[in-house]
Amino acid sequence: METTYFDLSFNQHGALTRLTMKNDPHHMNWVIDPDYLKQVGYRDADKLFGEFNLTVDHQSLSSIHFQPVVESRQERTTVTFSFGRAAVRLTYRPGLTDETLDWSIELINHSNRPLLVDHFAVWVSLAYIMFRDQNVLRNMNDSAAVFPSISADFTKLAAVRRSGKAPHLGVYQLSGKTLSVGTYCEYTNRFFENVSPSLDGMLFHQLILAGGYHKDQQPPTDWIYNHDGLILSPGETKQWRYRLCTLADRNDFYARAMAFGHPIIRYQPMIKENEQAQLTLTMPENITIRQVHVSYRNDDRLISEDVSRYIEQDGRNALLAFPAQGSGEHKITITFDNGKQDCVVFNVVRSLRQMLDERVDYISNTLYQGADAKVPFSFIPLSNQGESLGKLSLVLQKNLLDQGHLNSRQIRQVEASAVNYVRPKWFINGDFRKPRKLYGNFYRVMDFEYIGHMFFLLSKFDNTVLKLHHADDYLQWAADIFNLRVNPALHDDPRAQSETQMLGVFFLYINDLLSELKQRGLTDKYATIKKLWEQIADKVDRESETYRAAVTEHYYDNAGFGPAAGALSNTGHTDGARRYSRLLEANIGFSNDFRAQAPDRWWEALSYMMHALWGGIVSAAMLQAYDFLKDSAYLEAAYRSTVAMLYCYDTQATATGKLEKGAAASTYSIAGPNLNRPDLSRQRFGQSAFASDGGIFTRLFPEGDTGHADWDMGEELVAYLNGFGCKTYLYTRAGQLRVINGRLEANSDGSYTIFSFAPYPREYIFTEQNLHYTTPEGILAPVVKFIDHQFVRA
Repeated sequence: METTYFDLSFNQHGALTRLTMKNDPHHMNWVIDPDYLKQVGYRDADKLFGEFNLTVDHQSLSSIHFQPVVESRQERTTVTFSFGRAAVRLTYRPGLTDETLDWSIELINHSNRPLLVDHFAVWVSLAYIMFRDQNVLRNMNDSAAVFPSISADFTKLAAVRRSGKAPHLGVYQLSGKTLSVGTYCEYTNRFFENVSPSLDGMLFHQLILAGGYHKDQQPPTDWIYNHDGLILSPGETKQWRYRLCTLADRNDFYARAMAFGHPIIRYQPMIKENEQAQLTLTMPENITIRQVHVSYRNDDRLISEDVSRYIEQDGRNALLAFPAQGSGEHKITITFDNGKQDCVVFNVVRSLRQMLDERVDYISNTLYQGADAKVPFSFIPLSNQGESLGKLSLVLQKNLLDQGHLNSRQIRQVEASAVNYVRPKWFINGDFRKPRKLYGNFYRVMDFEYIGHMFFLLSKFDNTVLKLHHADDYLQWAADIFNLRVNPALHDDPRAQSETQMLGVFFLYINDLLSELKQRGLTDKYATIKKLWEQIADKVDRESETYRAAVTEHYYDNAGFGPAAGALSNTGHTDGARRYSRLLEANIGFSNDFRAQAPDRWWEALSYMMHALWGGIVSAAMLQAYDFLKDSAYLEAAYRSTVAMLYCYDTQATATGKLEKGAAASTYSIAGPNLNRPDLSRQRFGQSAFASDGGIFTRLFPEGDTGHADWDMGEELVAYLNGFGCKTYLYTRAGQLRVINGRLEANSDGSYTIFSFAPYPREYIFTEQNLHYTTPEGILAPVVKFIDHQFVRA
């Protein structure tokens, strides 16, 4: 089948197997290709685009087990499945404009009695693939991240090519009710085969049109999304219509939505409790707002409040501003005069500083194992991976920022662990030139950057606080460990030598480490590390034309191109920073649900997900890219993904599993349902939950499901504290002054009052005007004024 903009191919079963754009220089297939499935040994013909699962009167039907009637013409293809009482018809035809393709799904009741539809889910399997291929350009140009915005009447999917280069693809709902978007993951993990890269896979996406979960698998806490069935009257046909369209970028995604009858809603993804929640709406022509409700849960009671009185409407534009009561997820539902509804989901937090205090107290009081423990001076959960030390660095960084409430006991716990547990565990006899092979026959060089960061943060405390060694000792140790991390001459093993040249989270603190070494007179160590760091950054920049840093232990990894973007930004490599930052922006989600604005990653949840560590590191890298390249889209993306990351620590959340005070979870599964593990749908969890799945998970989690949060948490909050944890930004968009990480209030005298959302507000930055206001050491400024092109303390 062919249209003006698209070429389509179907298999004999009527599934869409090829969708290409005629103006695409890469000729990308935008749907999952069965030939690639065969090539890598995956058996998922039942999940190709247009296949479906249907449960009618408690009878489960899968389209793959039935032969449809396929009728193809030049510009129209119809696929019809008959099941006796019911039928499903899928139709593909050109849209109203050249660059669009319309897809309709019809569910027909051929009987003379009502049909109960418990479940109806249709695969919309876009090319969300990590190819088993070290050809990075293939993963960039022939694969897309898929970001869902779920709404009863205005669901849309953004399929963003991983290179960030247009054309991209949008899927827009035109009619019918969409309940959710589920995913299924197919993957291969060869971690224990000591190969690198070791992981590939893909997500199949599924439009949930009725139900979504088998009995007893519905998320018990998900009050935000509907998972009801439907009843089909005798002779009735229900129709769902979607439009596929080419896109230029994120702004174009929403412009197209408006052209197809979708309202555009701009919202703050996170606000403080009792702050003003503000939304702006732009409506298509001939549509007006009838009513607005805000819903949230309080003490297991769902509260719904009519806030229509707060709407200020001016033609097609409207502003909603109201005081947000209660904490946790809030859903705003807008009902229009035609009966259709749209929504946004944002988070209300009581106090980010309190959340951080509780987290650090929990690490100190609950996770720390003292001198008499089975593993003395350690912090649980234990792991051989250096990421497990991120929680120690968090304790230190929080105390460095909150010096008015410095907790010497917490610092000394970390010091005791660093000296008595960390050093002898990772290094033979504590010798920083003799790494211990903690992984059988090899060691991970990446572990050392976390260890070095911990010792560096220890070195910033006064000697009156430290007990076991002087601050300068810890600074020298940090330098020695960092040298080991980046110097191939210090390693004999080829794998280790190779890994020294890989970037990692050390891009977050390397400049501070160098500055401290120089300031404190450790000039030899400063010179050695500075030279090595510059060599690595220059090498990554030289190789940026081939995007080599995008391959890590995995075939295509934001843990590679995220640090590359950050590292090249903070070393002033403009061309390389631009190349990798484009990948980074394409990796960060945008959605009407703040939780779905996560950096694109799947392997910790086998689903579209937020992973606390790498979500936070990607966010921090995106912010560094903004500071250097000054593209406001990067600033917005950095903040969206940061708010999604903080959800992993939010103990006030009500639409997912409850966390005790100070606890956290490394992973949040965004998709509902997560078809690999329905019990994890829209849930936060530690990855040991996968121990019951067997296979590689048995070796990764030999103790089974411990119920603990994962080890790889903490470093992302250190990055947050040094970014949005203390910084608030002004910028302009379409000629209007805007704020990120705060609220902006215009005053009658022409000034603006800025209310920061940072837990430790110390910096206000207006990059476009080269303005940077920093409060004196130890002083916080939650409110400042911007007047006459300068910041003034309120």
